[in-house]
Formats: sequence, C-alpha cells, structure tokens
Amino acid sequence: MAVPDLTLTGVIPPVLTPLTDDGEVDVASLERLVQHLLDGGVSGLFALGSSGETVFLTDPQRDQALEVIVRSAAGAVPVIAGCIEPTTPRVIQRVRAAERFGVDAIVATAPFYAIVGPHETERHLRAVGAASDLPLLAYDIPVCVGRKLPNDLLLQLASDGVLAGVKDSSGDDVAFRQLVVGLQDRQVEDFATLTGHEVVVDAMLLAGATGSVPGLANVDPHGYARLHRGAADGDWDTAHKEQERLVRLFRIVDAADPATAAGATRGIGAFKTALHLLGVIDSPAVSLPMRRYDAAETGRVREHLERAGLSVRR
Repeated sequence: MAVPDLTLTGVIPPVLTPLTDDGEVDVASLERLVQHLLDGGVSGLFALGSSGETVFLTDPQRDQALEVIVRSAAGAVPVIAGCIEPTTPRVIQRVRAAERFGVDAIVATAPFYAIVGPHETERHLRAVGAASDLPLLAYDIPVCVGRKLPNDLLLQLASDGVLAGVKDSSGDDVAFRQLVVGLQDRQVEDFATLTGHEVVVDAMLLAGATGSVPGLANVDPHGYARLHRGAADGDWDTAHKEQERLVRLFRIVDAADPATAAGATRGIGAFKTALHLLGVIDSPAVSLPMRRYDAAETGRVREHLERAGLSVRR
C-alpha cells in the first residue's frame, strides 16, 4: 500500500449521524452538524464510527451519510471513514464505497463475531491495507470486538507501512503510552496516534498522542479545540482546566436511567439530545434497539450543558 501524505492531528470528532423520526438520515441536520464542527475548529472528521451508529445503519444509509459529510466538509479538513464489518471481504466492500465518495483515509477494526486470534487479525489488516491506496488506521475498540489489538502487532504493521495510524478506544492508557514509545524506538514517523478517551485527552497529548477522536466533541468542538491549542502551545494549565470542564460536561452520558438504557443509548443518546437542545439537529432520534431520552433525562442533559456554559435553546 502506498501511503499518501496525510497529517492527522488535533480534534477529529466521530461524526454523529442525525436521523429523522422515521429513521432515515436527516441530511439537513447532518449538514448543519458538519458546519458546527468546522466552525468549532476541528482538524478532521471521522465518518461512520461507533458514535456515527455505523453498525446500526443500512449500507444505503451509510453511503448517504458519507456522501453528505464529504460534500459538506468540501476539503476543509480530512475525512476518514469507518469501514467496520465483521470479516475481511465485507470490510473491503465498505472500503470501495469510501473510495467512491473521496475520503482521505479508512478505519478498520479487528474481525468480530468470527472467532479469531492475532494471526487472523494480522492477515485481516494486511488484506484491507493491500486493497486500497488510502491510508489505513486500525481501530482498537475491544469493548465492541472482544479483543485488544496487541502492541507488537500494531508496531510491526506500522513499521511495514501497512498502518498509518491507530484510533485507540481501548481505555488502556498504559498500552497506549507503550505504543507511543515503541513507535519512537522503531523510528516510525508520521504515524497518527489518536485517543478516543474523552476525559483524559490532555494526559494523552502529554503522553505523545497526535490527536483525539472524542464523541463529546460533537457537542462542544470549541472546547476540545481550545484544549488542543493549549497543549500545542505548551500551556498545560489552560489545557487542564478545559479538560476538567469537559469532564463535567461528559456527565451527560449519566443522564439516562440505567434501568432501561446502557452502552450506546447512554452515549449516542446523550450526544444527540444535547445537539438537539443546542439547535444543531432537528431530532434526537436514535437507531433501534436504542431509545431516545425521555423528558426527565433530557432535563438532566440540559442542566449539564448550561453548567458547561453552552447556549441551550428554549
């Protein structure tokens, strides 16, 4: 795979996919969301990630969302596309769709549902990388695929030029730090190390991350942009204070009643509810089997937004 020149640094939100109340992609809301993110100072857009409900959407819906995001970005920032499927041939099908829409890079997880080990995972990532000239990032998300990508595999694939980066949602900050040091030891340059850990972005930047992919940045892109600017300027006090404000804002994911909501409902539901309250998207609708927030839960999200200094519509 020939890796084109691509710099992936700063804030690269996993773009939500707004839906209409009848479950279709809400094109107008998605266009506004992309503009909201660009106005907020993001450095890139991650389409069809976990926060984008990619595994809930049909292929036509994914194609539509990807087309809208690429068109709305209009080359202002790179767009990377999740090609998230359980097996290699299905991932490559999504890679072909991503190529058609003109994305700048692709993202793939380890295989899932199928029972595999590190050898199958290596063959999978090498095959996906060989299938396209687009840069490939590995998505390390063991909570969804059932296994963590081992550092020795990531380092080997980085050294071999198969991978251009890692989107780390493992929550294993020790392994992430070891990965950064391992890349330095191997003298691997221009490799994107992107943390998806919303509440410790400042710490991961200090540890050597090149950027972040926080779902909460859909709600407050300005805040994450300020955090990144502070870190880039060496103003860690500003970065730390901004991170603490975002930690408090992240409590919106606790607004849902745990008796009837978990996982994606709490996260995606909170982010969409917040964006609806902020007037960015028309509906907080989510894909089945998730559910939208009720009035009491929405009220708790509103309180957190107001405490964070965000302007909520009435």
